[in-house]
Amino acid sequence: MLNIGVLEQGIVIDHIQVGGAMKIYKYLDLENLDVSVAIIKNARSNKMGRKDIIKIEGTLDGINLDILGALDHKITINIIENGVIVEKKHPTLPDFVENVLKCKNPRCITSVENVPHTFKLTDREKGVYRCVYCEQSSKAIAGDL
Repeated sequence: MLNIGVLEQGIVIDHIQVGGAMKIYKYLDLENLDVSVAIIKNARSNKMGRKDIIKIEGTLDGINLDILGALDHKITINIIENGVIVEKKHPTLPDFVENVLKCKNPRCITSVENVPHTFKLTDREKGVYRCVYCEQSSKAIAGDL
C-alpha cells in the first residue's frame, strides 16, 4: 500500500476524476510555485472506485481554488493546518470563467485576437458555459479530464 506522509500545513485536493490531476496541476501552475506537491493517480476509492489526489505542502495564497469547480465540481479541497483539516470546500460551477475553457469557434475574436477566453455559465444543471463574445457553448471540463 502506498503511503504519502501527513501534511502539517497545506492543501489536499481530493476526489479528482481519474486522469484529472495533471490538468489541475497545470492549471494551478504548481510547477512554477515554491511548494512541494505529491500527485497520486488512480488511487482506490470506496466512493468513486478510482480517483486522483493532489497534496500541496504550503499555501497557495492568491490562487482562487473555487475556480476548480469548472475543472471538476465534484472535487473536495481540504485546507490543512497543524496536521488537521480545518476547512473542507466543495467548489461549485463558477458563474464566469476566464482562460479555463477555450472557445472552439474559429470565427470568434478569441481565435484571432489576444483576448481572454471568457465564458458565462448558462445551464448549471448540465454544466454548460457560453462564450461571452460569440455564444459558442462549452461544457465544464470535468467530463474531459
